[in-house]
Amino acid sequence: MKVPSSELTRRMARFRDRMDRDHPDWEVAGITGKINLYYFTGTIQDGLLTIPRDRDAVFWVRRSYERATAESEFPDIRRMTSYRDAAAVTGKVNKPVYLELDTVTLAQYGRMNKHFAFSGVQPLDAQVAKVRSVKSPYEFSLMERAGKIHRHVLEDLVPDLLLEGMDEVALATELYSVMVREGHQGIIRFGMFNEMVLGQIDFGTSSIAPICVDTPGGISGLHPAIPLMGSRERKLKKGDLVVIDIGCGVEGYQTDKTMTYMFGKAIPDVAIRAHERCVAVQDDVASLLVPGAIPTEIYSTVMGRLEPEFLENFMGYGQNAVKFLGHGIGLEIDESPVISKGFDEPLEEGMVFAIEPKKGIKDVGLVGIENTFAVTPVGGRSLTGNHPGLLPVY
Repeated sequence: MKVPSSELTRRMARFRDRMDRDHPDWEVAGITGKINLYYFTGTIQDGLLTIPRDRDAVFWVRRSYERATAESEFPDIRRMTSYRDAAAVTGKVNKPVYLELDTVTLAQYGRMNKHFAFSGVQPLDAQVAKVRSVKSPYEFSLMERAGKIHRHVLEDLVPDLLLEGMDEVALATELYSVMVREGHQGIIRFGMFNEMVLGQIDFGTSSIAPICVDTPGGISGLHPAIPLMGSRERKLKKGDLVVIDIGCGVEGYQTDKTMTYMFGKAIPDVAIRAHERCVAVQDDVASLLVPGAIPTEIYSTVMGRLEPEFLENFMGYGQNAVKFLGHGIGLEIDESPVISKGFDEPLEEGMVFAIEPKKGIKDVGLVGIENTFAVTPVGGRSLTGNHPGLLPVY
């Protein structure tokens, strides 16, 4: 289960190369976020990874040093009780340090600066994101395993879980049990400190309820304090559109997939036509996922082909539309780059995207689709299946 040492070595070398390219005068970087620590060391512990430009990196672990050494193939793991221990060996820095400014708190930075005496701080979030965006064969193998589980559960097993009168929470708990039994890791991870059990599981118009997450769909939620899982009050009835938008993970690496189902009878024709158009948009975007393509141009090209009438409530219902067609994915569901404006670096073979064109339909819910695609020279290759959705369950 260990991340191979060759994999860790390759990742560190690619990060150093990226820093040299983007910040030729960099001297030292520090990693504290648990997902980035896992990426570079192969273990999630409370610690600090120091990466000097002219010396080998050291992983300083507060807790648990024993677990870190048991789990990780990283070459230099040392025990610390506080940042003081690391600074005593590393010495004062007296230069700007590059940190994950998206996630490091001011309190955490203050504790580090007390001992290392940085002269300033600069962000390295973009550089780490760019390195992580290109997956190795090792990473691909895990995502392909996740994709197979994802496809099998949502396309083959979910129809037998749908029972008239069940509530959204009942489906969510049943689905969670099935997912874990089939090999799902049990949680999915997002950036900015967020984790979730599965994702969005909705009946009918619950799928277009407003939500705080930057996503086309919605969810009723258990309670204002727990805006997740679904609603115990929303019961499944004939004629409902069922929307399941969930992640699946294997050893940290995730895929994203949305499947829709027509329970008891078909949904209105206008919704079916809108869904079919969303599937065509997915296929259009996927065909453009080739090395050298520019995400901004893919977004502009595909959006420019859509009629004003179709764009109403596209990628979110009412005022809740999002400004993307897909997003990078890997150790986190919402990785960079994004198929949206403002992402101008060319795609590379090895990148993976979740493509999710969706449209809200009044009194029906959210139609559309999502699958996870690998960038290849001949276009995107789906890791999560090719079913067009709106699977009838009669």
